[in-house]
Amino acid sequence: MKPIRSVLYMPGSNERALEKAKGIPADALILDLEDAVAPDTKDAARALVVAAVDSYPDKIVTIRANGLGSQWHADDVAAIATSGAAAIVVPKVNSADEVHVIEAELVAAGAPDELEIWAMIESPRAVLDAAEIAASSPRLTVLVMGTNDLISEIRGAITPGRPALLPSLSLAVLGARAAGKSIVDGVYMDVKDEAGLTEECVQGRTLGFDGKTLIHPGQVVPTNTVFAPGEKDVEHARAVIEAFKAARAEGKGVATVNGKLIENLHVADAERVLAYAEVIAARQ
Repeated sequence: MKPIRSVLYMPGSNERALEKAKGIPADALILDLEDAVAPDTKDAARALVVAAVDSYPDKIVTIRANGLGSQWHADDVAAIATSGAAAIVVPKVNSADEVHVIEAELVAAGAPDELEIWAMIESPRAVLDAAEIAASSPRLTVLVMGTNDLISEIRGAITPGRPALLPSLSLAVLGARAAGKSIVDGVYMDVKDEAGLTEECVQGRTLGFDGKTLIHPGQVVPTNTVFAPGEKDVEHARAVIEAFKAARAEGKGVATVNGKLIENLHVADAERVLAYAEVIAARQ
């Protein structure tokens, strides 16, 4: 159980930023070779990123390659395959077939079995096929929402509450969960609006996301807080487990906590909350 509450994009061509990332309490990093890197610095950025992978022993380190069909994709895959990164993040994945292509490329490049694929969901087609994409390979472990590209393609607008995105976000979560995979929400663009970020994190957690992708170090702590079980969550989880144990001891199949019915599924949820809280506490 590895937390991916906060997944911070870091520009692969910025050596200073890569160094600064060592002290940022993000659960995971995406060292970016795509949008954050100008075409004439792609090769230099690739070398910087591969050299930096081992610099973050307390984080899940992933690398975002340039997409299928781009002139840099093959070189990115070849470098990432044996870089020691935890995962390759692939932008604009639209089908299970594309995942199979990426997996074959990784195998051909000598990637170890433990190198994961994180697939970015950034188009209407990808949203509608999210379940197929998520189930396409054991190597694929995480779906990453690319909400900026998605909102552009559906010709909508991101407004408070994200009503234009809610159907897509929910479908993607369903697809991920149907395949037993993790999923992280898209970025919040206003780096100075902590209240807005927190509100969007709460929405994402409510929808079922495991965490959120971020574009600024200042967004990490608020995001970690929202996506971690709070004291009240932990207290409630313990109460649920104790109440159910007491009910079972009395020969009952259900219990109540604060007037609400407790069944097996609530106990499983409570046990997951406690286990997750323990993992997070051990990281601090």
